[in-house]
Amino acid sequence: MAKTNYYQPDPKTDLVLERIVDVPRELVWKAWTTPEHILKWFTPAPWKTIDCEIDLRPGGIFRTTMLSPEGQEFPNSGCFLDIIENEKLVFTDIFEPGFKPTANGGFFTAILTLEKHGNGTKYHVLARHKDEESRKKHEEMGFHEGWNAALDQLVELMKAVH
Repeated sequence: MAKTNYYQPDPKTDLVLERIVDVPRELVWKAWTTPEHILKWFTPAPWKTIDCEIDLRPGGIFRTTMLSPEGQEFPNSGCFLDIIENEKLVFTDIFEPGFKPTANGGFFTAILTLEKHGNGTKYHVLARHKDEESRKKHEEMGFHEGWNAALDQLVELMKAVH
C-alpha cells in the first residue's frame, strides 16, 4: 500500500513559500518560538505585532495581536499541532488551545519546515486552507508579499541579535 504524502501541496487550496535564508535554522526556530522575537518581525512593516503568547507544545496556544498603521488591532489565536525542534512547526487557527474547535471555524493551518542548507536554512511554509475561496482570500490579502517581508525582517533581526 502506498504511503500518502500529507504535505503535498494542493494548488486549489494551498499556498507555498520557499526560500533559502542565510541564518542557521536554530536561529530561525528561535525567532518563531520566542515571543520577544515574534514582536519584532512577525508582521510586515508598517504593521506591528503588539502582543504574543506561546505555549510551545501540541495543543498549546499561539496568539498574536497585530496593529494596523491606522491603529486597528487584529487578534489572532490558535494552537500548535506538531512540533519538532529546529525542524517543523505546525499551527492553526482552526483550533483554540487544547484542540477545541474555534467558534468562527478558523482560516488556515501552517506547516513550517526548516532544513539545514550550508550555513543557512531552507525555509518552507505550506499554508493549507479549507477551500479555494479561503486560499484565494489569503492570497489576495498579500500572503506572498507579507510572508516574504516578514521573513526578511526575521533574517535581519536574527543577524542583529546573534
